[in-house]
Formats: sequence, structure tokens, C-alpha cells
Amino acid sequence: MKLTDISPAIALTPLDGRYHNQTSTLVEYLSEPALNRERMRVEVEWMILLANGYEANQFQPIVKGVNPLTDEECSYLRSIPENFDAEGIARHAAHEAITHHDVKAVEYYIDDALDEAENKLGRATELSNLKTLVHFSCTSEDINNLSIARCVKQAVLNVYRPNLEAIVDYLVKNANEYRDLSMLSLTHGQPATPTTLGKELAVFAYRLRRQLRHLDTQEYLGKLNGATGTFGAHLAAFPEVDWISVSQEFVENRMGLQWNPLTTQIESHDWQAELYSTVSHINHILHNLAVDVWMYISRGIFVQVPVKGATGSSTMPHKVNPIRFENAEANLEISCSLFDTLCATLTESRWQRDLTDSTTQRNVGSAFGYALLALNNLLGGLKSIHPNKEFMAKELDENWEVLGEPIQTAMRAEEIAGVPGMERPYEQVKELMRGHHISQSDVEEFIKSRNFDANTAARLQAMTPESYTGFASQLVDFID
Repeated sequence: MKLTDISPAIALTPLDGRYHNQTSTLVEYLSEPALNRERMRVEVEWMILLANGYEANQFQPIVKGVNPLTDEECSYLRSIPENFDAEGIARHAAHEAITHHDVKAVEYYIDDALDEAENKLGRATELSNLKTLVHFSCTSEDINNLSIARCVKQAVLNVYRPNLEAIVDYLVKNANEYRDLSMLSLTHGQPATPTTLGKELAVFAYRLRRQLRHLDTQEYLGKLNGATGTFGAHLAAFPEVDWISVSQEFVENRMGLQWNPLTTQIESHDWQAELYSTVSHINHILHNLAVDVWMYISRGIFVQVPVKGATGSSTMPHKVNPIRFENAEANLEISCSLFDTLCATLTESRWQRDLTDSTTQRNVGSAFGYALLALNNLLGGLKSIHPNKEFMAKELDENWEVLGEPIQTAMRAEEIAGVPGMERPYEQVKELMRGHHISQSDVEEFIKSRNFDANTAARLQAMTPESYTGFASQLVDFID
């Protein structure tokens, strides 16, 4: 039995197979049928604009010889993409099998709907004679660039951003909950100045919120200006029409995009490179978070909640593996590689047009798919862990040498004030603490042996690794 003979077809990639349930929401916006549906929306809205005009000249056709469309006729045109179902997908595919051109197949699909308009509306209609208005003066890229921009914009706003924001919100919640929970820092893997768990989570929340703001100000550009961006065909047909204004009206007010007036045959894709660069940057921040949490679990800072019935190891029954963070880590790397390739490829085009961008853009859904898969796993992983407060307190208590920093800094202040015996403070503390196991009593004795003033001595004597966290707790408030 060949696997290729099994029906329905077996998915080649894990996004459409093993992980389908976690990534299927993107199908609504970034799949091939979603793109074709959006192409139909662009085509029919262009027809309505040409037939009915806009703003002050509403119901004054831009194209002479066409009667304005009624509300019923406009609704019928808009129903074509809205009713694009499994049967419609098959009909489009049948056209493409003949044309070997996906946009031309969309044009013929709309032609079929126009042929059926009189029968479905139950009366004579202007639509029956409007085939010539389908794809009028357009090159395929006029339709494609607008459709892709709308698909990507909707995917970001409706799927990607809400899932990213869910992680940020969870980090903010836990940053506030654990703002006072002291923990030992490790710089270069060595015990260092203590912090709080909340402050460390707040760092990631703050970084990600900056990127959310970049997403919220992201431009999505579009163009409609013909074969090489000159409006040549438009002017040849109707030279009296202000096609530049018509194009701007259509892109901005009908398509909900930013109008790009200067292009070759293709919209230059710079906005896509900017967006994908931002998402790749977000991926790297999330990768940093996944790795840090993985290491915190390994160290004992976090405890995982076992999933009932789940197996951590096929041979070691005791294990609870941090697989969600490992899954997130790997899929973020795959997503980054795709987005980085998209950024590099889409911003270049040979002279006025080549098709490298066309096949490359078909992978936008995969790039977002792996990112979404990582987001789902990362949030699930974060929700399955909690801090091991006993271990964190024990770890701090075993590392009194981290108080060398405040002691030598206080000695510097005393030296500046002219207190004797405070010379070379860094070296004095280094001689006591570096390479040695230091206990609380060692620290207390060192403080007593120096000529600190009473207030400073009392302040240092009261300090512990757990209390030496500076403004860590208050800094959490700067997330907002």
C-alpha cells in the first residue's frame, strides 16, 4: 500500500498533520483557498467601484457605457467570495487546470457567477453583460498584492497578535504576582546579584510589548496601477478618468490598505519585509524566554505540573520533560528561518517583474504557522509550571558571597568620605570571598572588622541575599 494512494491525502508537513488543531485558525487567512477568496473580493469590489463610482459622484460610473449597479446586484457580486465553499474550490481548480494561471481562473470563476446571476436573482440584470468589467485594466499582481496584504493583515490581527498578547498578559500577571519573590541571579552561569522572579518575567513582558507596538503601527501597502505601474492601459481606455485618484480610493477606502503610488509591476513588498522582520525579532525574544525557562526548570527554580497519563521518558518513569518549551524553541527557529528568507527574497525583483516573489509568498502561511505553534506551546508550558519557593530561598542562603557587591560599594562611599581602612575596597572583598564558600557569619565578621559608621554597619548587617534585590519589585511597574 502506497501512502500516496490513501484518501484523503496525507499531510506532508506537520502543520497540516500532527499539529493541525493548533494551527488551523490560519487556514481562514493564509491558505490557498483563502487567497483565492480574497482575490475574488478584490475583483468584485473593483467592478463595483468602476460601475458605481465613489464619494461625490456615487452612482456615476467611472467606466462609460455601464449602468450603475443596484444594491441587490452589489450584494450578489459580494456573495461570490462569501459563498466560496468546497464546491467552489473544486470549480476554481478545474479552471486553473486549464488556464495554468490561478488569477485567470478566478476571473473565469466570476464569469461563471455572472452567467448564473439572472437565474439566481430571478430577473434580468446588468450583471449578465459585465464580464468585460472583470479584471478591467488589471495585471495579476494588482489583484495578488492587494489580496495577500489583506490576508496577512487579517491573519496578524485576528490570529497571531491575540496569541502573542495572551503570552504577554500571562507574563504581566505573573510578574506582578512574583514581584517580591527573591531569586539568585546567574551571570555567566555564576552566582550574582539577587533579583526577583517577577522582575525577570517583567523584562520579557516589556520587550514583547515594545514589539506589539511595532505590530500595531505596521503599514500594509497595496497598489493598483497596471502592468508596470504606469496606468498605461487605464489611460488608453479612458484617458479622461483620474485613475490615480481612483486607485488611491480603491486601495485605501475599499481595501483598507496604505496606497503605494510608485511601483513596478509588483508592489515592492517592503512592508512585508518590515512585518516579517518584526515577527522574527519577536520569535528571537520568545526563544530567549523558552531557553531561560527551560534552564530555570533544570536548575529547580520552576517545578512542572505533571500531566496525568503523559509519559516523560519511555524508559525512565520519573521524568517530567519540559517538552513544550523545547517544542516552542525548535518551531521558533524554523519560523525565523522562513521569515528571514522572506525578508531577503521579497525585497528584490529583476527589473519590472520576476516570479520569485510569487512562489516565496506561498510560504507565508508556514512561517506564521510555526510561529503560532510555538506560541501555543510556550503558553501551555508557562501555565504548567510554578516557582519552587523553598528551593529559591535555599539557593539564596547558600550564596552569601553575592553580598560582596554591596559591601565593597559601601566601602567605596566610606573611602570617598575619608574613613580610614577603606582603601582598595574591591580588593579587600575579593580576597575574602572569591573562590571561597562564604557563610553568614563570615560576612558579619567582615563588616564588624571595618570602620563603617553605625548606620551603614547596621544596614549591611541586616542585609541578606534574599533582601538584596534593590528596586526589582518596583521596576515591575514599568511594564506599563
